[in-house]
Amino acid sequence: MKNYSAELAHFAANLSAQAIPASVMNRAEDLLVDWFGSVIAGKGAKPVEIIAQFSQQMGPHFSHSQTNLAGTAEILLTRQPSSPYLAAMANAAASHVAEQDDVHNGSVFHPATIVFPAALACAQALGRSGEELLVAAVAGYEVGIRVGEFLGRSHYKVFHTTGTAGTLAAAATVGRLLNLSTAQMLHAFGSAGTQSAGLWEFLRDAADSKQLHTAHAAAAGLMSAYLAQAGFTGAQHILEGPQGLAAGMSSDADPKKLLDGLGQRWALAETSFKYHASCRHTHPAADALLQVMQRYQLQASDIQRIEALVHQGAIDVLGLVIDPSSVHQSKFSMGTVLALAAYYQFLGLSEFATHYHDEAICNLRDRVTMILDDEVDQAYPQRWIGKVKVFLTDGRCLEGRVDEPKGDPGNTLSRPEITAKAMRLAQFSGGASADEMTAAIEALWHIRSCHKIGFLLKPRDHEPS
Repeated sequence: MKNYSAELAHFAANLSAQAIPASVMNRAEDLLVDWFGSVIAGKGAKPVEIIAQFSQQMGPHFSHSQTNLAGTAEILLTRQPSSPYLAAMANAAASHVAEQDDVHNGSVFHPATIVFPAALACAQALGRSGEELLVAAVAGYEVGIRVGEFLGRSHYKVFHTTGTAGTLAAAATVGRLLNLSTAQMLHAFGSAGTQSAGLWEFLRDAADSKQLHTAHAAAAGLMSAYLAQAGFTGAQHILEGPQGLAAGMSSDADPKKLLDGLGQRWALAETSFKYHASCRHTHPAADALLQVMQRYQLQASDIQRIEALVHQGAIDVLGLVIDPSSVHQSKFSMGTVLALAAYYQFLGLSEFATHYHDEAICNLRDRVTMILDDEVDQAYPQRWIGKVKVFLTDGRCLEGRVDEPKGDPGNTLSRPEITAKAMRLAQFSGGASADEMTAAIEALWHIRSCHKIGFLLKPRDHEPS
């Protein structure tokens, strides 16, 4: 049996800055700043605060006033030092709640929310440089994305790929920072894979599980790498083995995708930013609707009903949400998203928090239908095409189409747009002031010149130490 797991582990263990193109390192910086905005946006969200409180209670208990914080990492929302395990857990939960963290189309995987919490926590605890953090992050992206692609469309129908492939991504990230050998990295993969978890059932109940998925994946992958460093062994064929990840979680897994262009094709550079604060499956249709409204100067009152022409994955996930009962659940309702887009022409955190259950929004929401479209479905997941039919009160039917939603590599965000997005997210949550965000973002844009990663935010006087 070809050991795909071992070859992937060899790549992650031996990746160097010199092997990574400058454009990919630049993109990694973009994704890091984008992630930072998302993690600060998690401030105040109930599931995030509960997980952060749990992480703080589990200790160890440090104070910023202590002179030596070596070996500690930063829980960004509480601004408290903790162990890298607990900091990665808390920060991973926080960065996935606003639904504005990045996504890789082909794997349907959100890499940043797993990779960067693990990378930052361990880089801080180990005293690593900014360049070492970015190299580790690239390793995590390349591994996690390929595992997501390998597991296929059948996996995503039941499993939340960010929670499952995420354990491997975190293990690769932390393993690289720990300088694991190839053999140790493979053991880390084995331990990470056996802990992979995350089911979509939570959407039916508007449960908090999505934040647990990311918290667990980051922490479990980190633990797996540290255990491997200490001599703990894991399965050698965890991905493709007869009782491995694919055997239990997929019916269309393709092992060749684990090594696709490894070291030549940089999957990190294919990752998309999320411009709208909702599930990525809603973005193509939202962009297509906005295109129609702007082209024909429409108002929401002009719309009788909307048909969103979608891929099956969108129906599998979004079809569970009929009448959203929470802000977070509303982001998985195609009708709510398109209604908000029609009324406000912008899908930010404020629009969802303030208006998702307004009478006008609910009225239009109930006149939105998702229809499986062959072209869109066949292109997915490599391409996320947006197509809508907008039926007007005057009897006309207008069609919109977007081949690359806002944020995709071919329609990407500039660095000023990334910065502005992060500032908006912080302003909404109150997780950091404008001055604090400006300083932290400036440091992150220049992270490659940092010789030793420190804490990004200073403690506030009113918060406990």
